[in-house]
Amino acid sequence: MGLHKILKIVALVLALLGAVFALLIMAGDDETALGMSGNMLYVTYAVLGIVLALVVIFVLKGLFAGDIKKTLITVGAFVAVLFLSYAISSGTDLDLKPFTDKGLDVDEGTSKVVGAGLYAFYALAILAIGSMLLGGVKKIFNK
Repeated sequence: MGLHKILKIVALVLALLGAVFALLIMAGDDETALGMSGNMLYVTYAVLGIVLALVVIFVLKGLFAGDIKKTLITVGAFVAVLFLSYAISSGTDLDLKPFTDKGLDVDEGTSKVVGAGLYAFYALAILAIGSMLLGGVKKIFNK
């Protein structure tokens, strides 16, 4: 039996188990529902763990089956964009007083991380749009 069939069977069993728990929660009283919702969380954690493990396995399998040099260059470029974004983000360009007055735990570090995330998003969006445009232009001129 292939891995694909095994994964289909596991997915079906987990879906049926989730449906049974959901029906038990809906059909039971409040006390039963609270107890069952805790069990449902454990099932959710188990499913999440299984999915994450399978994703890691298939990513590693695809990584070693394909061109590892290209993959490492791409990952390196992504990490470089993240580091560069963090380096250019200041964290001091925001007045933190309104946040602290509301009791929110926002400091310069949090502001710097958010700014870095925004810079990284903008840079990656520009790269993605540029690559789509470049691909479209190449396709037009190759006809």
